Amino acid sequence: MSQHYSRPPTVASPSAGSQPNPYNIIPINDVLSDHPSLRFAEVRAATAALLTVGDLPVPPDASWNRLSDLLDWLGAFFGFQRDNVRNQREHLLLLLANYQMRLPQPDQIDSLDPVVSRKLRKKLLKNYCSWCAYLGVTPNLWPTDRDPRRDLLYSALFLLIWGEAANLRFMPECLCYIFHHMARDLNRLVDGFIDDYTGQPARPAYSGENAFLHNVVIPMYQVVKVEADSSSGGTKPHSKWRNYDDINEYFWSRDVFKRIGWPLDLSRGFFHKGKVGKTGFVEQRSFLNIYRSFDRLWVMLILYLQVAILVAWYGEKLPWKDLQVRDTQITCLTVFITWSGLRFFQSLLDAGTQYGLISRERPFLVIRMALKSIVSAVWTLVFSILYVRIWNQNKRDKGWSNAANQRVTTFLYASAIFLLPEVLAIALFIIPWVRNFLEKTNWKILYALTWWFQSRSFVGRGLREGIIDNVKYSLFWVGLLAVKFTFSYFLQIQPMVAPTKAIYRLKGVKYTWHEFFSSSNRFAVVVLWIPVILIYLMDIQIWYAIFSSFTGALVGLFSHLGEIRDTRQLRLRFQFFASAMQFNLMPEEQLFQEHGTMRVKFRNFLQRLKLRYGLGRPYRKIEANQVEARRFALIWNKIITTFREEDILSDHEVLLLELPPDVWNVGVVRWPCILLCNELSLALSRAKELKGPDRRLWKKICKNEYRRCAVIEAYYSAKHLLLTIVKEQTEEHSILSQLFIDFEDSMRAEKFTVEYKMPVLPKIHNSLKSLLKELTSTKKDMTKVVNQLQSLYDILVRDFPSEKKTMDQLKQAGLAPSRPSEGRLFFENAVELPGEENDAFHRQAKRLQTILVSTDSMSNVPKNIEARRRITFFSNSLFMNMPRAPQVEKMMAFSVLTPYYSEEVVYSKEQLRSENEDGVSILFYLQKIYADEWKNFVERMKRQGIVKEKEDEIWDKGLQELRLWASYRGQTLSRTVRGMMYYYKALEMLTFLDSAAEVDIRDGRELGSVSSRRQEGSSHGHGRDSIGQSPTSSRTVSRVNSDVCALFKGHEYGTALMKFTYVVACQIYGTQKAKKDPRADEILYLMKNNEALRVAYVDEVEKGNGNEKEYYSVLVKYDRKLEKEVEIYRIRLPGPLKIGEGKPENQNHAIIFTRGDAVQTIDMNQDSYFEEALKLRNLLEEYNRHYGIRKPTLLGVREHVFTGSVSSLAWFMSAQETSFVTLGQRVLADPLKVRMHYGHPDVFDRLWFITRGGISKASKTINISEDIFAGFNCTLRGGNVTHHEYIQVGKGRDVGLNQVSMFEAKVSSGNGEQTLSRDVYRLGHRLDFFRMLSFFYTTVGFYFNTMVVVWCVYAFVWGRLYLSLSGLESSIRSDADSTTNAALVTVLNQQFIIQLGLFTALPMIIENSLELGFLNAIWDFIKMQLQLASMFYTFSMGTKAHYYGRTILHGGAKYRATGRGFVVQHKSFAENYRLYARSHFIKGIEIGVILCVYASYSAISKNSFVYIALTISSWFLVVSWILSPFVFNPSGFDWLKTYYDFEEFMNWIWCPGGISVKSEQSWEVWWEEETDHLRTTGLWGKVLEIILDLRYFFFQFGIVYHLHIASNNTSILVYLLSWICILAAVVLFVVVSHARNKYSAKKHIYYRMVQAITIVLVIAAVVALLEFTDFKFVDIFTSMVAFFPTGWGIISILLVFKPILKRTAMWDTLRSFARFYDVLFGLVVVAPLAVLTWLPGIPEMQTRILFNEAFSRGLQISRILTGKKTHTN
Repeated sequence: MSQHYSRPPTVASPSAGSQPNPYNIIPINDVLSDHPSLRFAEVRAATAALLTVGDLPVPPDASWNRLSDLLDWLGAFFGFQRDNVRNQREHLLLLLANYQMRLPQPDQIDSLDPVVSRKLRKKLLKNYCSWCAYLGVTPNLWPTDRDPRRDLLYSALFLLIWGEAANLRFMPECLCYIFHHMARDLNRLVDGFIDDYTGQPARPAYSGENAFLHNVVIPMYQVVKVEADSSSGGTKPHSKWRNYDDINEYFWSRDVFKRIGWPLDLSRGFFHKGKVGKTGFVEQRSFLNIYRSFDRLWVMLILYLQVAILVAWYGEKLPWKDLQVRDTQITCLTVFITWSGLRFFQSLLDAGTQYGLISRERPFLVIRMALKSIVSAVWTLVFSILYVRIWNQNKRDKGWSNAANQRVTTFLYASAIFLLPEVLAIALFIIPWVRNFLEKTNWKILYALTWWFQSRSFVGRGLREGIIDNVKYSLFWVGLLAVKFTFSYFLQIQPMVAPTKAIYRLKGVKYTWHEFFSSSNRFAVVVLWIPVILIYLMDIQIWYAIFSSFTGALVGLFSHLGEIRDTRQLRLRFQFFASAMQFNLMPEEQLFQEHGTMRVKFRNFLQRLKLRYGLGRPYRKIEANQVEARRFALIWNKIITTFREEDILSDHEVLLLELPPDVWNVGVVRWPCILLCNELSLALSRAKELKGPDRRLWKKICKNEYRRCAVIEAYYSAKHLLLTIVKEQTEEHSILSQLFIDFEDSMRAEKFTVEYKMPVLPKIHNSLKSLLKELTSTKKDMTKVVNQLQSLYDILVRDFPSEKKTMDQLKQAGLAPSRPSEGRLFFENAVELPGEENDAFHRQAKRLQTILVSTDSMSNVPKNIEARRRITFFSNSLFMNMPRAPQVEKMMAFSVLTPYYSEEVVYSKEQLRSENEDGVSILFYLQKIYADEWKNFVERMKRQGIVKEKEDEIWDKGLQELRLWASYRGQTLSRTVRGMMYYYKALEMLTFLDSAAEVDIRDGRELGSVSSRRQEGSSHGHGRDSIGQSPTSSRTVSRVNSDVCALFKGHEYGTALMKFTYVVACQIYGTQKAKKDPRADEILYLMKNNEALRVAYVDEVEKGNGNEKEYYSVLVKYDRKLEKEVEIYRIRLPGPLKIGEGKPENQNHAIIFTRGDAVQTIDMNQDSYFEEALKLRNLLEEYNRHYGIRKPTLLGVREHVFTGSVSSLAWFMSAQETSFVTLGQRVLADPLKVRMHYGHPDVFDRLWFITRGGISKASKTINISEDIFAGFNCTLRGGNVTHHEYIQVGKGRDVGLNQVSMFEAKVSSGNGEQTLSRDVYRLGHRLDFFRMLSFFYTTVGFYFNTMVVVWCVYAFVWGRLYLSLSGLESSIRSDADSTTNAALVTVLNQQFIIQLGLFTALPMIIENSLELGFLNAIWDFIKMQLQLASMFYTFSMGTKAHYYGRTILHGGAKYRATGRGFVVQHKSFAENYRLYARSHFIKGIEIGVILCVYASYSAISKNSFVYIALTISSWFLVVSWILSPFVFNPSGFDWLKTYYDFEEFMNWIWCPGGISVKSEQSWEVWWEEETDHLRTTGLWGKVLEIILDLRYFFFQFGIVYHLHIASNNTSILVYLLSWICILAAVVLFVVVSHARNKYSAKKHIYYRMVQAITIVLVIAAVVALLEFTDFKFVDIFTSMVAFFPTGWGIISILLVFKPILKRTAMWDTLRSFARFYDVLFGLVVVAPLAVLTWLPGIPEMQTRILFNEAFSRGLQISRILTGKKTHTN
């Protein structure tokens, strides 16, 4: 265990010779230190405000110090832990200081403004005040304007409670309850109350050392822990135990004050297991939750379906004409009977699922349940009676008489009363602010009025949006539903009516089996309608994909996405780039104007418009002497530096992209060379061709800004270069000077084209190129330099002038030497080249050479695709709409939080070098995937002197750099930390720019050139010291020698630390240190090299004899002065951290160490970029904007998936994910207003969330998808989630099929649990109708509808099997052919569209069209199809459907560690079988068998085209589900590996289980685990499982009647007698198994005898049947198809009774049967695989398909898969 932290006195100054208190960000206890954050007046003001203890009562039991502050006072009185006090002191001080910094003009800079403390108190306690208002109690807040200290005390008290609450932080109203009573005690203390009983000054209920922990937190914690422990790891039904939400909602009742009391009465039932039941909601495992939570949707669909069928059934024309018929109108009134019946069904569901809520405390709940059921039943009865009376009257009157019409009127009156609540709901939808007011108002009269409709709830009130948002999303859904219902009527429902009528009326059907319902064909009608109805119920999902895609594209266009798609478009906009950066990233002066006023907004709008389209004076071409251009160059060069440090640029590309300093008196913007390429050549050709005056030529050249700058820069650079290399005070120097004077005089007089020959310019150009080639060469030849200068001089003097001059004239003009040279060349002694130390000269010479030499467009610069993407996205984002950035000091402070467990931190040397079975190491793989980046890395190592000649030297001198290079290309913690620390670096730079004077910026231009640092050390921001060793001074990158950092004045890093904190929650870091785990050293290395990084972990400390443990939340950092890790805070926890889901518990324990107004949650598989970090100030300003009627509380951020280039599979996943996190989230935020929290780049309003339950939920199993519940909670509590695409964060995704499948299984299971949750139920009922639709179809509805598609396939193939085996198909083929029916074709097409993933692909195509161009998007889509993307999406659909359905039915959701490594190795057949047997293989085999049987017995199978058309989608699904794991498996079709894989599979099958045996080793262990969900499932789960398994018996029933032995007999006896075969087979199997177990080892001859007798008996039986019956030999194979499914059905049903059977002898027999079937399934799966591996060319084709994208980027896959590569020693 890690060593204990010795606590120094809280406030006393350290004594002489002692170590100072370790601090986190600000040395609060050492105000005399030179820490830069202490220079801020705001910090001093906040510190002074906290020290105003003044006349407060002195704590009697604590040694009081005059330097103690308000938090020490609270800690002493209420018994908070000392380190909790220290932690929250800094927390509160930073909040106050940052709030004060953001004030426009504080009255007194050295004292805390009362507005600050009041504003903070209101934000922290807003939820508490709402809770008090909801319960009808008065808040214990007595603030006064005269004493702002009370605001500080209330805020500090809440933060201290929150900081020590541990797991209770997930229960915000529990914290409100605690704060309510402690605030009352605080008020009594402050006001000097005298206790009536003791006569002494009032004391808190709990006081003393650690009193709060022991008396409040631990008792509450124990309640939660006992409930969690009773859940058996979350496997017990949710209705049997209380989770976090149940316990929190216990505090939503005013009775809680009586039930728990204060001080806490531990004898009450709340503190004892079983005494208090569920609260607020009971989670029941049932598919009916889908209906119960979203009943309005299903009512709409069912009622429309009923009306459509009735109109189509009775009508013959268009529906609107059919509805004019009176009979049709009256028939449609039955919808009210259905509607009331559905309400009755809903009331029964409510009663059946929520009966667990009924208790003595809730007597009215059972009354409401009963009344709702009674009322809805009465309405159903009333409507039925009224409807029957209408038709009775019609029949009596033989028409629609007045009496009949009167009864219709009566029915309509009843309907109007029935519809009154719906009319009221529509009215409140139209005026949403009224609905919000009514829901938020806590008037008791309103409780009584709304009691009937819904239970009273603290959350879910006032969720309506503004009118404008209402109109937007209403139009979206009205249009979608109109198209859907029109399509459904004309193409699904109406075409089914005629065949239905024909089949229904069909007589004389000859059944080929025993038909139980031979008098009617209703079952055939049902079979035909089921697929149609299933598709009808789910196809809104398809229409949503279409509508959302085009809506998202429209929103994206208006957001100006994709305007700069490549470097060509970047060149066109680059001249406005500096202005765009200045406008968006540099703060505007706001000394005397209000931020956010309409005037400012309008002005910003106009400026942005000018900026975007290059209009107006402020955005004319900038020149180099402007501060704006210099500031832009500083930022741009820093971005390019970062790219080079990341090795996505080469040194040469840096030269092409950098903005060099303003040297050599060029006088124009020195644009990057990439923009000036070929421009000089074009200008020269224009000058050569164009005849005319100077003005005309210059006007033509100036039409292109880059050409103008290229000409001017080339001239002045050439002039400066020539005058530099020629010695001053020499005749040659004066001649060159005179030449340039003549040129410039001529240009000023506009006679240049007259006095000089323009056609000679190319010769000058070529001569200069030759000269520069010599000057920039490594080995310079002075003779050649002199010769080139002589040649250039001759051209300039003799060839260039229009009038030739004699030598005397030249001498007279100062253009020739005064006396002839004797025996030497001109310039021979006059040239002196600058030395290598003159880096600026050589850099500028190379730049000039580049401008002169380049003749192409350089469209491929930068070469690296990632660099190109990042540059274009960043440049495009600056032209998008974003808030103006404030100064760093005035920005919101924020934190980043990353949960970490035990993933990779930095790849070790062994990991990089070790090879897999194919001979591939991680390093070799990365070298081929990122070939250009590896080349750049080696170039950088050579420049730094680490590598001299051979690359192998990297393993010695540059091992650490190599490890980092590889780690930055994986999904490691080091990559995430590097990305997040860019925020810190960006803030440092922006702080400098905020306060820098013009001279500083000019100096920065000179220092900011990228190429000038090519001799520096490590450029990653990390020292090159080895992990685990102390850094040496010579190798540590200092703050001084790194580009613009050299200009920092010292305060920048202090400001950055105040504004940014990065906490990594390394949960087991303490254990890793104790075990000497290398990861601990690697984490320490990250802290050592990243100043703002903090690590939080949970420390376990054994007490006494080791039976007891204490748990602590610990925060550590690396102290640069002490050069070691120091412990900052150690806060004791009430018990073990993890009592719910691990990740949210880990986040929760570390969140107390975060700081600021916002927190960004980042996962371990994420990354960020320096250029994006520059825009974070803009993003945080979004919190001050209104989106609709609310300000944001959660800012959604765009993601870029960086793993798409690894393989085709990774590309499919990346493309799907990218469209979801861009277009999908964009539409959800605007116009649909239902964006939740789907990913971890989102930025939380930290203070809002920590007071409302935190940034995730942690209840076991139900919250397994913990992140999304933060979004649910945010919306239910009145928050607002927005989405912003001008900033992006990188994210990695799984790249192998097994990884992808496990991830999708985890997400699908999580959605299954969400379906059961109270959050989804409340959102389904509390959101308005259209937002409810949006919410459903983008969360659980997507997975439900995916499952419905699979149901549709099952319904179709089983229905076809029924028709073919029963003989109905042949009978109805002529009269009511259902195979050519338009509705069936429509259903099959829709099902196939979803199955192929085309509705997933549409958003991808639209988004790619928007951002990359339409042709690129189409080409990408075609490539994806050629690489079998549809096969992958069909397989993925099966994964989602299986795990979502199984989770709802049986549970079993669990965290699945997918791993984040590189996937190039082959997965064995056994591994694939274990993963996919139950989810894909068995289901694929089932559908395949059905299709084969259908082909054998169908009347239409003779028509091959019809059969193929009907079954092609189903066959594609079968092939995809069975073969995808091998198609997307490296070497999946290698013959030798397939052979060895199957051998391994058979060994695994027969390996016996045991105590320590794992599922990877033995089939028996795997089978136990695979069926474990049936052990914990509920009663309804077991019943439904049995019902579903009964389908396997249908094969036997249908096929036995088609055997020859049946002789066309359709008696039920045929089926019953067929069971004799089943019994005989079972008996023989049992006998042989028993003989094997008993005799095979010792008496092998007996075992062989039993086998022989069995074989003889079987043969004798077959011979007898052939001789004495109509039995044919083919019947043997046909009967196998009939009987094998029956056996599997028996096994599946018996497994439902697993807990009972395990205690009997029958269990071993059942296990033997199951093993036999798994062998059989394995053979069926391996058979097509073996055929494909045998065929020539298939392995090569598979490799090409799987790694095609990597091929295009240089991946030598043949070497990877064969391992034929040189081994690196």
